[in-house]
Amino acid sequence: MSKLSRPRRGSLAFYPRVRARSWVPKIRSWPEIEEGPRIQAFAGYKAGMTYVFLKDHRRLSTTAGMDVWTPVTVIETPPMLALAVRFYEKTPYGLRSIGEVWAPELPKYLSRRFPTPKNYDVEAAWSRMEGKMERVAEVRFIMGTQPWRITGVPKKVPDLVEIRVGGGSLEDRISFARERLGTEFKFEEFGFVGKWVDVLAITKGKGFQGHVKRFGVKLLHHKNRKHRRMIGTLGPWHPDWVRWTVPQAGQTGFHQRTEFNKLVLKIGEDGSEVVPKGGFLHYGVLREGYVILKGSVPGPAKRLIVMRDAVRPPSEREEVDLTYVYTGSQQGVRP
Repeated sequence: MSKLSRPRRGSLAFYPRVRARSWVPKIRSWPEIEEGPRIQAFAGYKAGMTYVFLKDHRRLSTTAGMDVWTPVTVIETPPMLALAVRFYEKTPYGLRSIGEVWAPELPKYLSRRFPTPKNYDVEAAWSRMEGKMERVAEVRFIMGTQPWRITGVPKKVPDLVEIRVGGGSLEDRISFARERLGTEFKFEEFGFVGKWVDVLAITKGKGFQGHVKRFGVKLLHHKNRKHRRMIGTLGPWHPDWVRWTVPQAGQTGFHQRTEFNKLVLKIGEDGSEVVPKGGFLHYGVLREGYVILKGSVPGPAKRLIVMRDAVRPPSEREEVDLTYVYTGSQQGVRP
């Protein structure tokens, strides 16, 4: 007799499947770290994918000690600006902001979008926060990207990302934030080759799609009445309403997703080392620093990618021995 049950098609873990509110992903949890104080995340822009050869240092692998082919993602990482420091206190309902201090001078592109009050006194803002320091439980930077420094993203408006300052005592974090307010951060101050990071991004949008593409349900019999790419039933008679678990057509893609444990394979300043002939498709060449991550990341080219300290990294640190990066032409290759 044939099996009467099967795994559900279409995970219920990603609900509701609606469009993300912004293309800037929001980090909802942070791991605790010991070293520091330092920033716990960094943002860049996805340039594209290529492949590399690296030595396989996994002891139990069938290709241990050999050069293996691995797909990688190249992310351009221009320096980020620490625009403001925001302080949080703990409440029964979670963290609540109790104040922030902005940088004294904002760059030209930022001063128009985020105009600070005239004669803004940074020291006065810090002094107003002195009476609230005993309530502070967490310190975060409001950091902005600098897309005007790269060629692949045709915009000048920065993307703002809230990044936690972790490590050390609370007093050390506050003094670190006060010292670095208004300065630039490079990726090297967050990560290094061999580091495990979690990647947060907004997936590629696909618009309104049907049942089969959205949930992967089985096609109906070709002799089925009127339709084939639909579900067989909307549910039982009782309860007499359509449940939210029923696969239906709707928005597909442009959802925030988190991929855990991506390995940093290479950090560089000269983009010509990894740019294919003719540039990355739909992106171009690299003008700023870059990072190579093992595997793929969500989103199309030019998408903002946020890398965070891994919340559940592997117990063993993986050795990185990169031997070759493909820089051939990508023209004519389907993206």
